[in-house]
Amino acid sequence: MAAPTLRLERRLLREGATRVACVDEVGRGALAGPVTVGVVVVTQGCRKPPPGIRDSKALTAAMRQRLRPQIEAWAPECAIGHATPQEIDRVGIVTAMRMAAVRALATIVVEPDSILLDGSHDYLSVFPQGTLFDQSETPVIPPVTMVVRGDASCAGIACASIIAKCARDDLIRDLARDFPQYEWDSNKGYGSANHLGAIAAHGLTEHHRVSWRVGTPA
Repeated sequence: MAAPTLRLERRLLREGATRVACVDEVGRGALAGPVTVGVVVVTQGCRKPPPGIRDSKALTAAMRQRLRPQIEAWAPECAIGHATPQEIDRVGIVTAMRMAAVRALATIVVEPDSILLDGSHDYLSVFPQGTLFDQSETPVIPPVTMVVRGDASCAGIACASIIAKCARDDLIRDLARDFPQYEWDSNKGYGSANHLGAIAAHGLTEHHRVSWRVGTPA
């Protein structure tokens, strides 16, 4: 598999952007835990990304943890945002992903003027009115470029995927200490056989997405 490159980021920078925010989410399909969005800012000053950058799903946990500080040192700014299971239940997963992304972008000190977003659906700048913000609170989102399988081809998005995965795994690992029967330290809240078996035996916790109707609430 070819390593992701900065081709798209550099094209946007040549076209006039000064700060490109590369955005990816993790945890969308999990049964428990938050959905998490990572943001990595790329500028003209960014040289070759840290060696070993790949889509986070193609890396081991140890590889991701090793790359995380290298990414944070390489990029001018990085940010993480989460949306809770309760928020996912209340507004749905797509709007919750937007909540997490907006929270991450809100912590960026110097606002980006362009966004590269992983996937085919723009959940940042196109969303149902009234589902999250009223008109006075709606944040201004810079132009969004969608990149299908961006975490495999775009270095900035791959970096965002890695830091998001590390941050979410850290949270899930902490939750697993209080709920060891669900084995979240290994399944990370996804619908593995051991997780589904634990739900059948013990019911759901406050950290499960109840609206997904998996099992019966405890």
